[in-house]
Order: sequence, then C-alpha cells, then structure tokens
Amino acid sequence: MRKQTSLLQSFFSFLLFLAWLATAVVPLFADVMQLNNQHYFETQGLSVFVFSNWYDGYFRDAKITAVELIHHGVRTGTNGDVRIGETPEQWAPIPAFVKQDVDSLNNCVKTYLTYEAYDFDYMIQVEGIESGVRITVHLDKPVPDALAGKVGYNFEFLPTTYFEKTYLMDGNSGLFGLYPAGPMRKDVSGRVHPLPLATGQTMVLAPEDPERRVNIESKLGPLQLFDGRNKAQNGWYVVRTPIESGKSGVVVDWTLTAHVIPDWIRPPMIAYSQAGYHPKQKKTAVIELDAHDALLSQITLFQIDAQGQQHLKLKAAPVPWGTFTRYQYGTFDFSEVKEPGVYVIEYGNTRTSAFRIADNIYETAWQPSLDVYLPVQMDHMLINDAYRVWHGASHLDDALQAPVNHTHFDLYAQGPTTDTPFQPGEHIPGLNVGGWFDAGDYDIRTQTQYQLVTNLVTLWETFHVDRDQTCIDQKNRYVDLHHPDGVPDVLQQIEHGTLALLAQHKAVGHAINGIIVPTLGQYTHLGDALTMTDNLIYSPDLDSLESDGMFSGTLDDRWAFTNKSSALNYGSAAALAAASRVLEPVNRELARESLDRAIRVWRDEQTHPPDTFRSGNTTGGQLKSEKLNAAVELFIATGDGQYASFIREALPGIGQGFFFYSGTLLKAVPYMDDSFKDRVRALFTEQAERMTHFKPDNPFGVFISRGTWAGNGGVIGMALMQYNLYKVFPDLADPEAVFAGLHYLYGCHPGSNISFVSGVGTRSKKVAYGNNRADFSFIAGGVVPGVLIIKPDLPENKEDWPFFWGENEYVVSLGASHMLLVHAAMDLLKELE
Repeated sequence: MRKQTSLLQSFFSFLLFLAWLATAVVPLFADVMQLNNQHYFETQGLSVFVFSNWYDGYFRDAKITAVELIHHGVRTGTNGDVRIGETPEQWAPIPAFVKQDVDSLNNCVKTYLTYEAYDFDYMIQVEGIESGVRITVHLDKPVPDALAGKVGYNFEFLPTTYFEKTYLMDGNSGLFGLYPAGPMRKDVSGRVHPLPLATGQTMVLAPEDPERRVNIESKLGPLQLFDGRNKAQNGWYVVRTPIESGKSGVVVDWTLTAHVIPDWIRPPMIAYSQAGYHPKQKKTAVIELDAHDALLSQITLFQIDAQGQQHLKLKAAPVPWGTFTRYQYGTFDFSEVKEPGVYVIEYGNTRTSAFRIADNIYETAWQPSLDVYLPVQMDHMLINDAYRVWHGASHLDDALQAPVNHTHFDLYAQGPTTDTPFQPGEHIPGLNVGGWFDAGDYDIRTQTQYQLVTNLVTLWETFHVDRDQTCIDQKNRYVDLHHPDGVPDVLQQIEHGTLALLAQHKAVGHAINGIIVPTLGQYTHLGDALTMTDNLIYSPDLDSLESDGMFSGTLDDRWAFTNKSSALNYGSAAALAAASRVLEPVNRELARESLDRAIRVWRDEQTHPPDTFRSGNTTGGQLKSEKLNAAVELFIATGDGQYASFIREALPGIGQGFFFYSGTLLKAVPYMDDSFKDRVRALFTEQAERMTHFKPDNPFGVFISRGTWAGNGGVIGMALMQYNLYKVFPDLADPEAVFAGLHYLYGCHPGSNISFVSGVGTRSKKVAYGNNRADFSFIAGGVVPGVLIIKPDLPENKEDWPFFWGENEYVVSLGASHMLLVHAAMDLLKELE
C-alpha cells in the first residue's frame, strides 16, 4: 500500500513537473519568429520579410526588397542581399530572382538568386529564431574571379531611424551622424570607395533605444559599418560582411535579433481630412489599430473655443469595420456635427491635430498647386520667390538628337532611326521653350505635358479659375511668385505647356517622347537646374572647355528622343486643340497655330498606318485612347462632323480598359446627339458591374493600388470620373466617391493621417521627393504618390525620408488634377445643398 501510495505520489509529482515545464519552458520559445500564412516571419512587434518584394523593374534598386525588418511597426531595414560593392547606388548591378522555397515545417525560407552576367549563383537561407532570424549565404562554387573582393552580404538601415543615436561594435561606441562624414579611399582606377566606420564581430544599433535596438552577430567574417550617403544622398547605413574568395558552402552566417518591447501594440491612428470638412458633407474618421489591439467603446469629438477650452460635441462607439492589410479598423461618423469651428477627435490616449469645419473649407486648398508648385516646375525660366530663387533659366541649349538604338536608364528609348532630319548628336533648334519638369527630376516627358495642358484647359472651361498671383514673362524667361501681372495664371500655364508641345512639331514634324539629360551624373543632380549644363549649344568643332558665348565644346546638352508615335501625336494634338479654345486672350497667334497643327496631325495620321513604336513613354495600347481624345477635343474646337463620326464609330470597340476612355466619352456627350448619349449611358451601365476590381476593399472608400508606385493618381482619377459621371448621368454616379478621394489625399488613408498635398491641411508633406529633396524639404502644392503597400501587407509612406520615389515623388500632372478635384468637390457641394 505504501508502495502504491509512493508510486501515485511520484506520478502526480511528475504531472506537476510537466505543468511547471509547460509554464516555464514555453515562454522561452514564445518570441521565436514564426512563418505566418503570408510567408514572412512574425512575432508581436517584429516582422521580417524575405524577398516578399523584388527590385523595381523600372528603376533598379528601390530599397523595398530582399530581407527586410519591420520593427515596432516601422520598416527600418531592407536590401538584405548579396551585393557588389560596399554601398551600391541605385543603378548598381542587381541580382535576378530564380526561385524560393518556403518550408513552414522547419520555419525556414530559401531564396535562390543569380548575377547572370558573372555566372554567380547563391542561396540565402533565413530561419526564425528568438526575436529575430538567422541568415546564411550558401555558394555551390566560389565567387568568380571577376567579383573577387567585391561581393558581400549587405543589410541596409534607414538613416533617419538612427539619426542622433549610437552604436556599439565589439563594445566600442560610435555615433550615427546627421551628415555623412565617413572615410573614403581612391582605388588605382581613380574610383572612390567608402571605408568602414567600424569593424568587428558583433554590432548593436541604438543600444539606448528599446524601440530601435538591433543586434547583429557574424560567425563567419567581420561586420563592417558603412555610410552610403557619402556616395549618394539617398544612401543608407550598410552593415556588410565581405564574402571571402575561394570559399564555398556557408560563406556568411549572421544572427540578427531586434529588441521587442513585451506585449507591444502599435498606437492607434485616427485617419481624417487634415483640410477639414464642409458643414453639410459626410464626415467619417477611420481608426486604424494593431492586430493585437481591441476597439475601444468610445470615441469623442471636441470643439475648441477662442480661449482654448474644449467642449464635447459628440460621443459615440466606433463601428467595427474589419481588416485591411495588417491592421484592423473602426469608423466614426460625425456628420451630424455641422457647426463651423475648430475640432479635435480623441480615442483613448490618441488625439488628432486640430481641423476645421467651415463653409469655405476648399476655397484655398487648391491654390498652392497653382501659385507655387506649377511655377517652380517651369523649365526654361528663372523662378523668383521674394528673396529666394528656386532655379535659373535652365536648359537653354536644348536639345541634341538622341543616338539610335539606345535605351536610356530612365525608360526613354530611341529606335533604329531618328524619324527626324537630324543626325545623332546634332542640335535640334527651337526646343528650348516652355514645358515643366516632369517630377522630382528635370526631364520633359511629353505625355505628362499634354495631360497637364488638357487638365488646365478643363479647369478653365469648367470652373473659369481666373486667379492671378504670379508674374509670367515668356519673353524674358522670368517668373515671379506672389506678383500678379493682370493675366489669369491658368491661361499663362496653358500657354507655357502649349509652347513646348508646339515646338516639337515645328522642330521635327511630330510629337516626340521627351527631352532628358544623357548621363547618370546629370540625372542624379540635386540643386539648381541651371547648373546642370552651361546653357550653351554643343559644338563638336570646339574643345571640351572652349566656348564662344553661344556654342561650347562641353557635351552637357539634354537629348531629345524623337521616334514618331501615333499615340503621342494624337495625345499632343488633343492638348493643342484644347488649348486653342482658351489661349486667344493671352496669345492669339499661338491659339491659331495650335489648332492648325492639331488639324494637320489628325489629317496626316489618317494617311498612313499608325506608328506604335514602343518606348518607356508610350505603347501601342494607348493609341485608341489618345485618338479618341484628339477627336473629342478637335470636335469641340471646330464642330467638324468628321470628328463626330469617328467618335460614334469608336464606341463599339470600347470594352476592356473602359476606365481609360470614360472621361473622354463623358466630355463628348454634351456636344453629341441624344442617340450617342443613350449609347454611352448603356455602356456605363454595363461596365459598372464589371469594374469590381476598382471597388474599395478598405474602409477609406477608394481603390488602393498594389503596384510599385503608390496610387494617388488613380484615386484622383476615379474621383474625377465619378464627378464627370454625375454631371452627365447623375443617377449612375456616386457623389460621395468624389469627397472620399479628396479626403484620402488630405489624410484619411492607411498608415498615417498626413496630407499628401504639401502645404494643404494642418499636417502635410514636409519631406518629399521634389528637386529639393536633398534638403529634406517640400514644394507647396505638390502631390506625392501616397501609400505604397510594401508586399505583402505593410502600408507605408515615409514622412522622414524623401528618397522613396514610389511614395514621395511629386509628378507635375497631379498638380492640375488635384486642382480639378477640389473644384469638383466645391461644385458638388453647391448642387447637393
């Protein structure tokens, strides 16, 4: 009996031990990074992507690929890959993806890659460990001789994350400086390379900061810390282990861990319009929550009075919405509050910035785009702004004929012929007039130019925007901001774009793809555009540093890419026809020339098969859309029945890609007969059911794209389509979609609540990818691309790092479409009252 009792006691003791073991041991593995169903490693407060994204197919290294670190909700590290060079720049060689094996059972991802030009293959294996990952690089054969001493495993860390923080390398401390100051060396060929700031086996980034502390230990080879900003302003801090020549098998072995705050939950974010709301419109804020958070039972709206006191205006329970990307959402409808004033929203410990409810909420929202952004982007002009000069009158040496059979690094291409009377390298006279810098760089992209001109004409004809705050003197190539000159600025901007478009036709007989600098050294230029060239026309008869005051031997002139494209010709003709209708008050001769040229382009294009030359700027697939645009604008300008006949005949062929034709069709309806109107109505009714892929899958009421360029352009386009639809077929339209698009731009979007239009709203983009991006600054009225979904599930728009073009690069055509959308919203508010 005693023996049985002893055995029972031993058995129960063993059960108690197992119970203790379960509570004691499980926590040891609770923070092990596990692969989730989206194939990335995750624990609360930390995610590691493994080649969920790939190098940008257009612009090479976009710093959104390889092994990436999302640390307490912020993407702080990226490009964990084998690279050539210590701090590769944007156009440095990149590997090609071969395949990936995801082994959920063993909590491991293997990615196979190759540098095909060097016959260099490798595999990166990432395994989940406690609070991090083990990263190993595997070679079947040693590094090729051509890459000996040049390749290593790099991991890049965002500089702004670690500014004013310290690091430890084998216990020795250092500081992440605000400005690059690392050592450099020159090799025997004269090329400059960075030297490491520190070298060792174990590194700790930001040991003093529990939110950003990262530990890296290398078991094979040293760790080296570099500052990539020494070679390029958009460079990152790079931690690197060189791959030793002659070795195969495992050649890099890292343990990368990140400190995770226990039970960390991302603070709630309240998304709302930074510009505010009209009293009578729908007002909905969106609460964005961490996946581990729970929706609170209360959210509150306060009004702030003149003494700074807050007064409760509305208290409600937020309505659960569901999940989008990695976050969960709730909504707060405060439409019933209509009293003008200053308001804030509180949700738990989260409080918004102040915003307004007012009848005139949109009256000034569009003005920075017209008063500042468009003038700053004007090429071939000196832009003065009180005590500041934005840039001088640049590129007066435009332009040299681009070489044949040449593909440019910024997606332009010249085919086997020039399609002009000019030989490669020969100066094409007359192109040094008009036009706007396309985006954050300094090229003149023809598609962007004619889209902008057409939108400005619509702005004038539909809303008669006669604001005059800018002096524009074409004769003297001089622009002065905040200096009225008695002429509406919209008309002067239309004139500026029309001059550039017409100049192409006069110079070579047709529209061209665009004008751009020939070298990477010029393309990456940051500063006054005037300093990119000597502004003197290149002459091969002069020595490289010789000039005679008009010509020089310095080969710094921009190139014109001139292959003929019917799509570009029609797009340009559409803009010229549109401009001809409004330019007479400011430039009668230009108006006449523009219409004559547009008619001639249409006539000439009918006499030969369409040229669908493909380059980075135009494709044959655009031909139907651009031809329809031209027909509509010419018909409105002339009333000639031949264009109406074409418009009618084009309808049956419109199906796939309907969205791209919709604005043009709606614009044509008021000028066509009732039969055409009925057919267009039927087409919209039919297509509405097919456009499910454009329907919102999120609580913000807009379609959010998943491409490598964020989707504000599409958001504006869809909102304007709904406005145009409402004006023609109001029963088929959703007016609320117009306001949803505008609210999205102004802060009601995922990831953050910042306004994507610089200078518009309480908090707006102050660090953007303009031509002043190296100064971590902005251009008022510029519109950035917005939220980029870093695959598979991270909404991102960096507010402290301007160099992500897919998130933060202004594009000039969005300036005009933003102005159109604001005026559309104001017009709708009048009609819906």
